[in-house]
Amino acid sequence: MEYQTLTVSIADKLATVTLNRPELRNAFNEHAIAELALVFDELGRNELVRAVVLAANGPAFCAGADLNWMKKMAGYSHSENQEDAARLADMLRTIYLCPKPTVAKVQGDCYAGGMGLVAACDIVVAADTVGFCLSEVKLGLIPATISPYVIKAMGEQAARRYFLTAERFDAVEARRIGFAHEVVSADELDATVAAIAKSLVNNSPNAVMVAKKLVREVVGEPVTDALLLDTAKRIAAIRASMEGREGVASFLEKRKPSWLN
Repeated sequence: MEYQTLTVSIADKLATVTLNRPELRNAFNEHAIAELALVFDELGRNELVRAVVLAANGPAFCAGADLNWMKKMAGYSHSENQEDAARLADMLRTIYLCPKPTVAKVQGDCYAGGMGLVAACDIVVAADTVGFCLSEVKLGLIPATISPYVIKAMGEQAARRYFLTAERFDAVEARRIGFAHEVVSADELDATVAAIAKSLVNNSPNAVMVAKKLVREVVGEPVTDALLLDTAKRIAAIRASMEGREGVASFLEKRKPSWLN
């Protein structure tokens, strides 16, 4: 399929989705939102894909919303604005709920809504030259649709500061507050992401998907008898699964599991 705002490639069970509006610092509009929602939904259902990297072309990762799109929105009615925001929220949820593991490869500055794209991914690797900013309040706006993912990623205390001040912070600070997992030099970015992607692709596809769901559904839950029963049911089910049996057997027999063949 031809995309207006993205490029998509699949090789060795790894899909790479690349934001491709470098002349506009990869700012997104209604077309980019629709295409991102579509491609992550399709890749989530593609049996040939085991992991997805979200990358970008050009000096910036994503500057947030396209100014021309924002000008158009200024003339929208309240209901039109709500419908438009709902499409953005749905796109972010599609990335967040993608059953395949996702890696954000952040090579350049990441502002506003761009931080939502990154936060919706499972793993974040950033170049050490990257700047981050939740700039919405400078424009009289708030980071509402991205907030569920950004707050999960950086935590409430960091969000209290950066949502309100709109300060720019660097990649080292992003790692300190938990927003980024890895910060490396620009020269090391490709190799670092490739190594993480290889780990994801080489692991049991079913176990990776179920483990991703486990984190999402267990985080924040109180440790009750109901939770203990739920986790016991989950491990019992995966032990009895085809890949669970194959993984244990291959380990005991000192051979590669079938999913690596």
